[in-house]
Amino acid sequence: MSRTMTRTVSRTAMPAPAEPAAPAVDRPRSDPTEVTGPLRDRPTRHQSFLVYEHFRFLKIAVLAVVVSIVLYAVDAPYGTRYGGTWAGYTLGTVGALLILWLLWFGYRKRSYLKDQGNLVGWLSAHVYLGLALLVIATLHTGFHFGWNIHTLAYGLMCLVIASGAFGVYCYVRYPRLMTENRHGVILPQMLGRIAGLDDELRKAALTVDDRTAALIERSTESTAIGGSLWQQLSGHYPNCATAAALSGVDRIARGAAPEQEAAMRQIRVMLDEKAQLLARARRDISYKAMMDIWLYFHVPVSFALLAALLAHVISVFYLW
Repeated sequence: MSRTMTRTVSRTAMPAPAEPAAPAVDRPRSDPTEVTGPLRDRPTRHQSFLVYEHFRFLKIAVLAVVVSIVLYAVDAPYGTRYGGTWAGYTLGTVGALLILWLLWFGYRKRSYLKDQGNLVGWLSAHVYLGLALLVIATLHTGFHFGWNIHTLAYGLMCLVIASGAFGVYCYVRYPRLMTENRHGVILPQMLGRIAGLDDELRKAALTVDDRTAALIERSTESTAIGGSLWQQLSGHYPNCATAAALSGVDRIARGAAPEQEAAMRQIRVMLDEKAQLLARARRDISYKAMMDIWLYFHVPVSFALLAALLAHVISVFYLW
């Protein structure tokens, strides 16, 4: 029954006449990499703080420097220029406010981590306006320096800016090196693989002679990662037990019995893999240490600058 109905329908049903196709219209192809919609105005995840919004804050910093130079140039006091003229007070006020804002950024930076775009923008402003501060504060001094609290505040400011510039260098250089060094494997995964190799080496040590077993035991029992501050920064471990085991196994393998050659080759391969992982893990720690060490100088000197700035302002307005 169903078959008959199917045949009947197939005979009687006529296909509708096809409508003439609409002429093809050439439409501009959109760039597949173009970001549209609400995400268009949001900065990309990997946007560098140095080029944020086409160097927005670099342009603002340059403008601030130019205006400061113009103010310094048009000021014509009796005698030499110094911080007590109208231009000096103006530049000093701007410089003091910049110092307070830059210090405030360091305190508020953790809250910016929730918004990557906000963090990148404020960090860009922190860098470029911090560099502009060097020019503004120098013009405020009128190039008068001496053994006093004013020059101390200026010197501390220069140290803070210099250490901040070194921090910028670290944050531009070392994240790229860390990515290249890791090869897609993070530090905990490296350490986990090293622990697994130690277990395999302990099992392999049961099949070889006592000298080789002793080298393997020292390598598995004293794996040096981290260590002192100098070791973290330099990544240099002169007494590495794994390196000693590698060289020792190479010497022993030259005179090993034929039945031990396969086991010695296996141990050599595992020790070599462990040595490479150790080198990568130590470099990763070294890069991270270089990114952190400058803060141990930058932050305390910043607080010293804040104290010196307060003393400078008090001495100017209340003691002179």
